[in-house]
Parts: sequence; C-alpha cells; structure tokens
Amino acid sequence: MMPLPGQQQPPPRTRAMPPQRPPQQPPPPPPPPPQGQRPMPAPRRRRWGFRRIASVIALVLVATLAGLWIYLDSSIQRTNALPDYQGKPAAAEGTNWLIVGSDSRQGLTDAQAKRLRSGSPEATSGQRTDTILVAHLPDNGTKPTLVSFPRDSEVNVPGYGVTQINAAFSYGGPKLLVRTIEQATGLRMDHYAEVGFGGFADIVDAIGGVPMNIPEKMSDPMTHMTIPKGKQKLNGVEALAYVRMRYSSATPRSDLDRVVNQRKFIGALAGELASPATFLNPFDVVPLLGAAPKALKVDEGDHLHHLLALGWAMRGISSNGTVTTTVPVTSGAATDWSPVESKKLFDALRNDTPVPKSSIYN
Repeated sequence: MMPLPGQQQPPPRTRAMPPQRPPQQPPPPPPPPPQGQRPMPAPRRRRWGFRRIASVIALVLVATLAGLWIYLDSSIQRTNALPDYQGKPAAAEGTNWLIVGSDSRQGLTDAQAKRLRSGSPEATSGQRTDTILVAHLPDNGTKPTLVSFPRDSEVNVPGYGVTQINAAFSYGGPKLLVRTIEQATGLRMDHYAEVGFGGFADIVDAIGGVPMNIPEKMSDPMTHMTIPKGKQKLNGVEALAYVRMRYSSATPRSDLDRVVNQRKFIGALAGELASPATFLNPFDVVPLLGAAPKALKVDEGDHLHHLLALGWAMRGISSNGTVTTTVPVTSGAATDWSPVESKKLFDALRNDTPVPKSSIYN
C-alpha cells in the first residue's frame, strides 16, 4: 500500500533468524573394558610379522635337515652286492637283509690295529666274515627274525663246491656270499650291510659305549682281552672282543656261543641307538653322524631310510620283540645244518609266518 502524501514511510520489516545451535562435540571414547575381559587384539601388522619369522625359521630347519639327510645318505659307502643270476630266488613276503661283519683291516693304521687287537693289516691277507646274519622284516605285523649262520657251516659255494660258508666272502666278496646264502636258503636278499672291525668300534665309541650284562667272566687267550662279569658299559675295543670271542671258558660251544653273543649285542646296540638319551644328545649324535657313514657299506640300491627301518626292527631283541635263532645244526661243531628244521625255518621266513619253536636254536 502506497503511503499518502505527508505520511512517514514505515520501517522495513526484518525476518526473524532461527536461533543458532552450538557446534556439536565429537562423541567421547568408549570406556575401558572392565578387568577380566580380553584385551583388544594386537594390530594385524605385528601378528603377520611373527608369522613370517616363524615361517622363515621353519623353512631353514627343514632345509637344514634335508641337506643333512642327503649328505649322510651320500656319505655311506656302497657296493654292487645283489647280483642277478639264473636261478635266483623269486621275491617273496617281507624284506630280507644280509648283514656281514668282516675282519677287514682296510684303512687301519698299525696303531689302530694294535688298539683293536685285530692283528697287523699287512699280516692279514684277504677278508673273511666273522659274522653272517639274515634279518627278516615281515609285512604282516609278525615279529622280525634275526638268524645267525655259523661261520663253519658247510654249504655249496657256487664255483667252489662244498666248503665253509665264510669262504664265499674270501673267494668272491659280497656278490658270491649273497648268491651262496640265497641258494642255500631259498631266500632272496633285498638289502646288504657290511661293517668292518674299525667301523664297528667307532660306532660303539661314538655313543659312549653300550650297556651289557655279562653273566660270566670272559677271557680270550688269542687277544688277551678280559671282560669281567656283571653289568657294565662296553667301549669299542671291549665290544669288538665280546662279539669275536670263541676261545673262552664262557663260550664252550665256540662259534655257537659266539653267534648268540653277537645277537645279544646287536639288540643292545640297536636299543641304545633308538633311545632318546642318544639321539637327543648332541654329544652322542655328532660323533655318531661322523662315524656311521664311514663304518657301513651297503648295496647300491640301499639308502639311509632302509638302515633306519632295520635298526628300528632290531631294537626289540632285548625285549623279546624279535625272534633270534641260529640255523639249526646237527652237530656241536656247527658244520651241518639240520635238513628238516632248517627247511622249516627258511620256509617260515619266505612265507612271512611265525618260526616254529622246533626250529629256534640258541
């Protein structure tokens, strides 16, 4: 509405402004958790850091163990001991090892030979076998079996006729001995292991000796070694004398008593090697890892895991978990095998069946 002349113009209207709100404050932080509740998880970055470090350590350990395994396996001496030939027994149930303890002085100095009381290396020509054993590891869960072959057993040695069984090693080395054993028993040998005088003593010394309970004082007029009666720990030299001794009043059956002692010692040695007190002790493990590869000779197809399986099976000797026997003989001289009982023994091994009690000869 227009104002009339002479009237004063009213003041302009003003729009009322809404009241201003005070600025909003940020919400307060949450209260700390009460006591007893789990704290907030650590930042993910730190957790991933720990995982990476643990993974690297694990990889280093695996690589180290794998490298050590390969080194030890490649350090073992090997020979072509398992020949193919016409008439070789067919593969059967279970696994058979031929284990040989030779009187080889190869690599021994005169001082070492004197310490072992084994005779001068120069004075001893050729090699013979003081120990011949067949270890049968079954596939069906029955007990393993360890069989001793008396060294004076008379068998047919291919190419040489009927003679003492240990002559096969002298005539043709491991190949001829394997063939002789296979044809005499009808058992196919799957693996071969050989240890000499020096290597045997070194293994025993590497683990600090082997505990034995000697039931009777043993004195050997050949080596002039004496082993007292009672519980004791045999060192390498004493252990070698123990498994070789056959001219003592404590071994009236000569070789037949000696092979029994050899099996007892193998059981004690295997048990000691499998003991956590040995393989968790660096003072035993390090010397053993140095001595064992040099002491052993195996077939070209044999490896470290085969030897571990053999040792694990033999640890049961001292606890009756392994059947031990000598090939049944008909005479005290141990030259002639019992044709009936020896056949029962070898048939049981071939078929992976328990050995008849009548064929167990100790």
